[in-house]
Amino acid sequence: MREGPDIARIASLIGDPARANMLNALMGGTALTASELALEAGVSMPTASSHLSKLMEGGLLTVASQGRHRYYGLAGPQVAEMIEAIAGVAETIGPRRVRPGPRDGAMRVARVCYDHLAGEQAVAMLDRLIDRRLLLRDHGEIRLAPSAASHFAALGIDVEAKARRPVCRACLDWSVRRSHLAGTLGAAILDKILTEKWARREKDSRAVIFSPPGKQAFEKVILA
Repeated sequence: MREGPDIARIASLIGDPARANMLNALMGGTALTASELALEAGVSMPTASSHLSKLMEGGLLTVASQGRHRYYGLAGPQVAEMIEAIAGVAETIGPRRVRPGPRDGAMRVARVCYDHLAGEQAVAMLDRLIDRRLLLRDHGEIRLAPSAASHFAALGIDVEAKARRPVCRACLDWSVRRSHLAGTLGAAILDKILTEKWARREKDSRAVIFSPPGKQAFEKVILA
């Protein structure tokens, strides 16, 4: 048997359409119950329970109990980034499906990717931060410039809030097929966007909708 990561095991977990739909439903960063995930997957509750057990055993999900309910979520940002990257490959070389409607159009502009911003707005943001030399590309990786931590701290963005995670991480965007910003900085910027009410989460969707004044404020504060 070859040594190294067991890619086939992870691929088989994601490769089932019902399980793939469950994982995609959790990409918004909100924990869901088994019944909610069964609806997302289009399967019965017993079938959903079987799929959830496999995803739990595979280390792709976590579960938290509250009262009579059990809430499932992605095991971490690495799982979310993997799903986003697979979606990018599927968008590029996979079979073409029905043209997305307006709701998917909003998802392409800006959406939540686990705990950070994705979509055209997020890719443009990363480009701008690199142009301003606040972030630096280093052999495909993203890192903070020396002056960046104090710059973001002055905006009320704490990039060291979750020290166990990388501060900056490039996450391949499925809709734009270029990288957007993940890591603690990406998560902190999304928190700032929502806290300042520059944008809102669309109900029952991962889409993030900027108001015209909010978009102006976001560009002035974060990108200027």
